[in-house]
Amino acid sequence: MTQEPAEQGKSFVERIRDAFNGDDEPRDVDELKVLLREAAGRDIVSDDTMTMLDGVFDVAAMRVRDIMIPRAQMVVVEIDEDLDELLPTIIDSGHSRFPVIGDSRDEVLGVLLAKDLLRFSLAKETFDLNSLIRAPVFTPESKKLNVLLTEFRANHNHMAIVVDEYGGVAGLVTIEDVLEEIVGEIDDEHDTEEDANIRRHDSYAYTIKALTPIEEFNEELNAALPDDEFDTIGGLVMHQIGHMPTSGEQTQIDRFKIKVLSAESRRIHLLEVTTDDEVVVE
Repeated sequence: MTQEPAEQGKSFVERIRDAFNGDDEPRDVDELKVLLREAAGRDIVSDDTMTMLDGVFDVAAMRVRDIMIPRAQMVVVEIDEDLDELLPTIIDSGHSRFPVIGDSRDEVLGVLLAKDLLRFSLAKETFDLNSLIRAPVFTPESKKLNVLLTEFRANHNHMAIVVDEYGGVAGLVTIEDVLEEIVGEIDDEHDTEEDANIRRHDSYAYTIKALTPIEEFNEELNAALPDDEFDTIGGLVMHQIGHMPTSGEQTQIDRFKIKVLSAESRRIHLLEVTTDDEVVVE
């Protein structure tokens, strides 16, 4: 009698256990994802858990530049502003932390916490912004997101100023930005629909949500991609690649080089778009 191969006789749980015990170890992340998706298909792992696991794997492959808020979109306060001048900025934005700058956005002197202003609503204290700001935390745009998240947790920081290779300020990133790559959008009462569908890093590079309408993509990047078959840029990319892509897969559409930054088994989340031709914003 022919004996059934041992692998075929193993349960899914046994295969996962063996994988982490070094027996029949997956050769790469993709093989591990296959096992986990098999678990989701058998209701051993929930869809929500699988989505978060996909996010964890994606975060390990992404860098700060992929999710940072570009310097042009940073909401900042200036060191020489008095309380009456900076309050409208803080109230209108709804953020809890603000970079405090000197002569330019490349001179970040510290971080202001909105809660530190509460005592001035009742007490007649002399307002001195210099005495309120916290030391800024800087991080290179090339740092991997999983490393940054570890640093956020270890140092109890919530925001880092992102610097480029020349030491200039490229943008900022928060712990919420990183966590959203794992658990999905964390909306609050101040989030808006138009927030960062397309994040412009410079005239040649963008980070774009896959659900961005092609019409918006065309308008922002002076493009003419067809929108007769697909509504979103993610749909067009998936059609171009020919299957549901995984993180890291790339394609070329018109003059744009498009890399999948974040994806799960059912849909694409985030794209990196670059072009050799400068995009001129009118």
